[in-house]
Amino acid sequence: MDISVVIPLYNEDESIAELYAWIERVMQANSFTYEVIFINDGSTDRSWEVIGELAKKSDHVKGIKFRRNYGKSPALYCGFREAEGDVVITMDADLQDSPDEIPGLYRMITEDGYDLVSGYKQKRYDPLSKTLPTKLFNATARKISGIKNLHDFNCGLKAYRKAVVKNIEVYGEMHRYIPYLAKNAGFDKIGEKVVQHQARKYGESKFMGWNRFVNGYLDLLTLWFLSSFGKKPMHVFGFLGSIMFLIGFIAVVALGTDKLYCLANGIPQRLITNSPWFYIALTTMLIGTQLFLAGFLGDLISRSSSNRNDYQIEATI
Repeated sequence: MDISVVIPLYNEDESIAELYAWIERVMQANSFTYEVIFINDGSTDRSWEVIGELAKKSDHVKGIKFRRNYGKSPALYCGFREAEGDVVITMDADLQDSPDEIPGLYRMITEDGYDLVSGYKQKRYDPLSKTLPTKLFNATARKISGIKNLHDFNCGLKAYRKAVVKNIEVYGEMHRYIPYLAKNAGFDKIGEKVVQHQARKYGESKFMGWNRFVNGYLDLLTLWFLSSFGKKPMHVFGFLGSIMFLIGFIAVVALGTDKLYCLANGIPQRLITNSPWFYIALTTMLIGTQLFLAGFLGDLISRSSSNRNDYQIEATI
Protein backbone atom coordinates (compact mmCIF):
# COMPACT_ATOMS: atom_id res chain seq x y z
CA MET A 1 0.00 0.00 0.00
CA ASP A 2 1.33 3.44 -0.93
CA ILE A 3 -0.23 5.77 1.63
CA SER A 4 -1.98 5.67 4.99
CA VAL A 5 -3.74 8.89 5.96
CA VAL A 6 -4.18 9.18 9.74
CA ILE A 7 -6.78 11.73 10.87
CA PRO A 8 -7.42 12.35 14.58
CA LEU A 9 -10.65 14.25 15.22
CA TYR A 10 -12.88 15.60 17.93
CA ASN A 11 -16.38 16.89 17.12
CA GLU A 12 -15.78 17.48 13.41
CA ASP A 13 -18.90 15.82 11.96
CA GLU A 14 -19.52 18.70 9.54
CA SER A 15 -16.18 18.38 7.77
CA ILE A 16 -15.41 14.62 7.74
CA ALA A 17 -17.34 13.67 4.59
CA GLU A 18 -16.03 16.68 2.66
CA LEU A 19 -12.46 15.96 3.74
CA TYR A 20 -12.68 12.31 2.72
CA ALA A 21 -14.14 13.20 -0.69
CA TRP A 22 -11.23 15.58 -1.23
CA ILE A 23 -8.67 12.92 -0.21
CA GLU A 24 -10.36 10.38 -2.49
CA ARG A 25 -10.12 12.72 -5.49
CA VAL A 26 -6.41 13.30 -4.88
CA MET A 27 -5.66 9.59 -4.46
CA GLN A 28 -7.53 8.58 -7.60
CA ALA A 29 -5.92 11.35 -9.66
CA ASN A 30 -2.46 10.05 -8.68
CA SER A 31 -3.32 6.32 -8.79
CA PHE A 32 -2.24 5.76 -5.19
CA THR A 33 -3.26 2.72 -3.21
CA TYR A 34 -4.36 4.04 0.16
CA GLU A 35 -6.30 3.83 3.38
CA VAL A 36 -7.79 6.58 5.52
CA ILE A 37 -7.84 5.97 9.27
CA PHE A 38 -10.16 8.21 11.29
CA ILE A 39 -9.57 8.25 15.05
CA ASN A 40 -12.63 9.56 16.86
CA ASP A 41 -11.24 11.00 20.08
CA GLY A 42 -14.35 10.81 22.23
CA SER A 43 -16.52 13.09 20.07
CA THR A 44 -19.96 13.95 21.38
CA ASP A 45 -21.46 14.84 17.99
CA ARG A 46 -22.23 12.60 14.99
CA SER A 47 -18.58 12.10 14.00
CA TRP A 48 -18.62 8.31 14.52
CA GLU A 49 -21.86 7.90 12.60
CA VAL A 50 -20.39 9.82 9.67
CA ILE A 51 -17.27 7.62 9.71
CA GLY A 52 -19.48 4.52 9.73
CA GLU A 53 -21.44 5.79 6.74
CA LEU A 54 -18.22 6.45 4.81
CA ALA A 55 -16.92 2.97 5.67
CA LYS A 56 -20.05 1.39 4.18
CA LYS A 57 -19.41 3.19 0.91
CA SER A 58 -15.64 2.73 0.69
CA ASP A 59 -13.24 -0.07 1.62
CA HIS A 60 -10.51 2.54 2.05
CA VAL A 61 -12.01 3.89 5.29
CA LYS A 62 -11.03 2.59 8.72
CA GLY A 63 -12.16 3.95 12.06
CA ILE A 64 -11.13 3.85 15.70
CA LYS A 65 -13.44 5.17 18.41
CA PHE A 66 -12.22 6.09 21.88
CA ARG A 67 -14.67 5.79 24.76
CA ARG A 68 -13.64 9.24 25.96
CA ASN A 69 -11.45 12.14 24.94
CA TYR A 70 -7.78 11.22 25.41
CA GLY A 71 -6.10 13.83 23.21
CA LYS A 72 -4.28 14.07 19.91
CA SER A 73 -1.18 12.11 20.89
CA PRO A 74 -3.06 8.94 21.91
CA ALA A 75 -5.13 9.22 18.72
CA LEU A 76 -1.98 9.41 16.60
CA TYR A 77 -0.40 6.54 18.52
CA CYS A 78 -3.32 4.25 17.74
CA GLY A 79 -3.47 5.44 14.14
CA PHE A 80 0.23 4.79 13.64
CA ARG A 81 -0.17 1.32 15.11
CA GLU A 82 -2.81 0.45 12.51
CA ALA A 83 -1.19 2.15 9.50
CA GLU A 84 -0.03 -0.17 6.71
CA GLY A 85 1.08 2.29 4.02
CA ASP A 86 4.71 2.78 3.01
CA VAL A 87 4.19 6.50 3.63
CA VAL A 88 2.01 7.78 6.49
CA ILE A 89 0.36 11.17 6.17
CA THR A 90 -1.22 12.93 9.15
CA MET A 91 -3.65 15.81 8.89
CA ASP A 92 -6.34 17.51 10.93
CA ALA A 93 -10.01 16.96 10.20
CA ASP A 94 -11.05 20.62 10.19
CA LEU A 95 -10.24 21.19 6.46
CA GLN A 96 -7.41 23.58 7.35
CA ASP A 97 -4.91 21.07 5.92
CA SER A 98 -5.14 20.61 2.15
CA PRO A 99 -5.09 17.02 0.78
CA ASP A 100 -3.66 18.51 -2.44
CA GLU A 101 -0.31 18.54 -0.60
CA ILE A 102 -0.25 14.73 -0.32
CA PRO A 103 1.47 13.96 -3.67
CA GLY A 104 4.28 16.42 -2.93
CA LEU A 105 4.80 15.07 0.56
CA TYR A 106 4.77 11.50 -0.78
CA ARG A 107 7.47 12.30 -3.35
CA MET A 108 9.70 13.95 -0.74
CA ILE A 109 9.64 10.70 1.27
CA THR A 110 9.93 8.20 -1.59
CA GLU A 111 12.15 10.12 -4.03
CA ASP A 112 14.07 12.69 -2.00
CA GLY A 113 14.88 10.25 0.79
CA TYR A 114 13.44 12.07 3.79
CA ASP A 115 12.38 10.13 6.87
CA LEU A 116 9.92 12.83 7.92
CA VAL A 117 8.57 15.93 6.21
CA SER A 118 6.74 18.56 8.23
CA GLY A 119 4.37 21.07 6.74
CA TYR A 120 5.08 24.79 7.15
CA LYS A 121 2.08 27.10 7.10
CA GLN A 122 3.79 30.33 6.12
CA LYS A 123 0.52 32.18 5.68
CA ARG A 124 -1.87 31.38 8.50
CA TYR A 125 -5.53 32.22 8.99
CA ASP A 126 -5.50 31.78 12.76
CA PRO A 127 -6.15 34.60 15.25
CA LEU A 128 -3.23 36.41 16.91
CA SER A 129 -3.95 34.58 20.19
CA LYS A 130 -2.93 31.39 18.41
CA THR A 131 -0.19 32.55 16.03
CA LEU A 132 1.91 34.52 18.53
CA PRO A 133 2.29 31.65 21.06
CA THR A 134 3.00 29.34 18.11
CA LYS A 135 5.93 31.50 16.97
CA LEU A 136 7.41 31.61 20.47
CA PHE A 137 6.90 27.87 20.89
CA ASN A 138 8.58 27.02 17.57
CA ALA A 139 11.58 29.22 18.34
CA THR A 140 12.05 27.44 21.67
CA ALA A 141 11.59 24.01 20.08
CA ARG A 142 14.20 24.72 17.40
CA LYS A 143 16.70 25.81 20.04
CA ILE A 144 16.26 22.82 22.35
CA SER A 145 15.78 20.10 19.73
CA GLY A 146 18.58 21.25 17.46
CA ILE A 147 16.35 20.84 14.37
CA LYS A 148 17.07 24.25 12.90
CA ASN A 149 15.28 23.85 9.56
CA LEU A 150 11.74 23.44 10.93
CA HIS A 151 9.53 26.50 11.33
CA ASP A 152 6.31 24.77 12.40
CA PHE A 153 6.77 21.79 14.71
CA ASN A 154 3.06 21.54 15.51
CA CYS A 155 1.71 21.52 11.95
CA GLY A 156 -0.77 18.64 11.71
CA LEU A 157 0.15 17.97 8.09
CA LYS A 158 3.19 15.71 8.08
CA ALA A 159 4.54 12.76 6.10
CA TYR A 160 6.53 9.86 7.52
CA ARG A 161 8.38 6.86 6.28
CA LYS A 162 6.56 3.84 7.71
CA ALA A 163 9.57 2.82 9.80
CA VAL A 164 9.42 6.15 11.65
CA VAL A 165 5.88 5.77 12.99
CA LYS A 166 6.55 2.16 13.97
CA ASN A 167 9.60 3.12 16.03
CA ILE A 168 8.50 6.19 17.97
CA GLU A 169 6.15 6.40 20.95
CA VAL A 170 3.72 9.31 20.91
CA TYR A 171 2.10 9.74 24.32
CA GLY A 172 0.72 12.46 26.59
CA GLU A 173 0.97 15.68 24.55
CA MET A 174 4.12 14.75 22.65
CA HIS A 175 2.51 15.07 19.20
CA ARG A 176 4.00 18.57 19.11
CA TYR A 177 7.48 17.07 19.16
CA ILE A 178 7.24 14.17 16.74
CA PRO A 179 10.23 15.51 14.72
CA TYR A 180 12.25 15.57 17.96
CA LEU A 181 11.08 12.05 18.84
CA ALA A 182 12.06 10.87 15.37
CA LYS A 183 15.48 12.48 15.66
CA ASN A 184 16.07 10.79 19.03
CA ALA A 185 15.08 7.46 17.44
CA GLY A 186 17.78 7.89 14.77
CA PHE A 187 15.67 9.26 11.91
CA ASP A 188 17.54 12.48 11.23
CA LYS A 189 16.58 13.12 7.59
CA ILE A 190 13.92 15.66 8.46
CA GLY A 191 12.62 18.11 5.89
CA GLU A 192 10.03 20.82 5.55
CA LYS A 193 7.49 21.72 2.88
CA VAL A 194 5.59 24.98 2.61
CA VAL A 195 1.90 24.04 2.59
CA GLN A 196 -1.34 25.89 2.10
CA HIS A 197 -3.29 26.78 5.22
CA GLN A 198 -7.04 26.90 4.79
CA ALA A 199 -9.34 29.10 6.84
CA ARG A 200 -11.53 27.04 9.20
CA LYS A 201 -14.82 26.32 7.46
CA TYR A 202 -16.88 24.79 10.27
CA GLY A 203 -16.99 25.30 14.02
CA GLU A 204 -14.24 26.72 16.20
CA SER A 205 -10.72 25.67 17.09
CA LYS A 206 -10.50 23.16 19.92
CA PHE A 207 -7.13 24.49 21.08
CA MET A 208 -6.39 27.92 22.56
CA GLY A 209 -3.03 29.53 21.82
CA TRP A 210 -1.53 30.53 25.17
CA ASN A 211 -2.61 27.35 26.90
CA ARG A 212 -0.95 25.32 24.15
CA PHE A 213 2.24 27.34 24.56
CA VAL A 214 2.50 26.81 28.32
CA ASN A 215 1.76 23.08 28.08
CA GLY A 216 4.03 22.74 25.07
CA TYR A 217 6.90 24.41 26.89
CA LEU A 218 6.57 22.06 29.86
CA ASP A 219 6.35 19.03 27.55
CA LEU A 220 9.46 20.21 25.71
CA LEU A 221 11.43 20.35 28.96
CA THR A 222 10.19 16.86 29.82
CA LEU A 223 11.21 15.50 26.44
CA TRP A 224 14.61 17.20 26.62
CA PHE A 225 15.26 15.66 30.03
CA LEU A 226 14.07 12.20 28.97
CA SER A 227 16.09 12.27 25.76
CA SER A 228 19.20 13.47 27.59
CA PHE A 229 18.95 11.57 30.88
CA GLY A 230 15.93 9.26 30.61
CA LYS A 231 18.09 6.16 30.30
CA LYS A 232 20.84 7.44 32.59
CA PRO A 233 19.18 9.37 35.45
CA MET A 234 22.14 8.58 37.68
CA HIS A 235 24.23 10.88 35.50
CA VAL A 236 22.25 13.95 36.46
CA PHE A 237 20.94 13.08 39.93
CA GLY A 238 24.17 11.41 40.96
CA PHE A 239 26.19 14.41 39.80
CA LEU A 240 23.99 16.92 41.63
CA GLY A 241 23.93 14.71 44.71
CA SER A 242 27.70 14.41 44.70
CA ILE A 243 28.11 18.19 44.45
CA MET A 244 25.74 18.78 47.36
CA PHE A 245 27.39 16.08 49.43
CA LEU A 246 30.82 17.58 48.70
CA ILE A 247 29.68 21.01 49.91
CA GLY A 248 28.41 19.43 53.10
CA PHE A 249 31.64 17.46 53.55
CA ILE A 250 33.75 20.60 53.15
CA ALA A 251 31.57 22.33 55.77
CA VAL A 252 32.11 19.41 58.17
CA VAL A 253 35.88 19.52 57.63
CA ALA A 254 35.88 23.27 58.25
CA LEU A 255 33.92 22.82 61.49
CA GLY A 256 36.14 19.99 62.71
CA THR A 257 39.37 21.80 61.87
CA ASP A 258 38.24 24.98 63.62
CA LYS A 259 37.13 23.04 66.71
CA LEU A 260 40.39 21.09 66.98
CA TYR A 261 42.47 24.23 66.50
CA CYS A 262 40.62 26.04 69.29
CA LEU A 263 40.91 23.06 71.65
CA ALA A 264 44.63 22.67 70.96
CA ASN A 265 45.33 26.33 71.68
CA GLY A 266 42.96 26.79 74.61
CA ILE A 267 40.78 29.23 72.72
CA PRO A 268 37.18 29.46 73.96
CA GLN A 269 34.89 27.99 71.31
CA ARG A 270 31.14 28.14 70.93
CA LEU A 271 29.06 25.01 70.45
CA ILE A 272 29.15 23.49 66.96
CA THR A 273 25.34 23.66 66.82
CA ASN A 274 25.55 27.44 67.16
CA SER A 275 27.53 27.71 63.94
CA PRO A 276 25.69 28.25 60.60
CA TRP A 277 28.17 25.86 58.99
CA PHE A 278 26.65 23.02 61.01
CA TYR A 279 23.26 23.51 59.36
CA ILE A 280 24.81 24.02 55.95
CA ALA A 281 26.64 20.73 56.33
CA LEU A 282 23.60 18.88 57.63
CA THR A 283 21.24 20.19 54.92
CA THR A 284 23.55 19.73 51.95
CA MET A 285 24.61 16.22 52.96
CA LEU A 286 20.97 15.16 53.39
CA ILE A 287 19.97 16.68 50.05
CA GLY A 288 23.00 15.15 48.36
CA THR A 289 22.14 11.72 49.72
CA GLN A 290 18.52 12.05 48.57
CA LEU A 291 19.52 13.11 45.07
CA PHE A 292 21.98 10.25 44.82
CA LEU A 293 19.31 7.77 45.89
CA ALA A 294 16.87 9.31 43.41
CA GLY A 295 19.33 8.66 40.60
CA PHE A 296 19.94 5.12 41.81
CA LEU A 297 16.22 4.35 41.99
CA GLY A 298 15.70 5.99 38.60
CA ASP A 299 18.16 3.51 37.11
CA LEU A 300 16.22 0.64 38.64
CA ILE A 301 12.76 1.78 37.58
CA SER A 302 11.86 1.77 33.91
CA ARG A 303 10.60 5.14 32.75
CA SER A 304 8.11 3.37 30.46
CA SER A 305 4.93 2.37 32.25
CA SER A 306 3.43 -0.90 31.02
CA ASN A 307 0.03 0.73 30.58
CA ARG A 308 1.13 4.15 29.32
CA ASN A 309 -0.64 3.59 26.01
CA ASP A 310 -3.54 1.53 27.26
CA TYR A 311 -6.51 3.39 25.78
CA GLN A 312 -10.08 2.18 25.95
CA ILE A 313 -11.27 1.64 22.38
CA GLU A 314 -15.01 1.20 22.11
CA ALA A 315 -15.23 0.12 18.47
CA THR A 316 -13.23 -0.26 15.26
CA ILE A 317 -14.09 -0.45 11.59
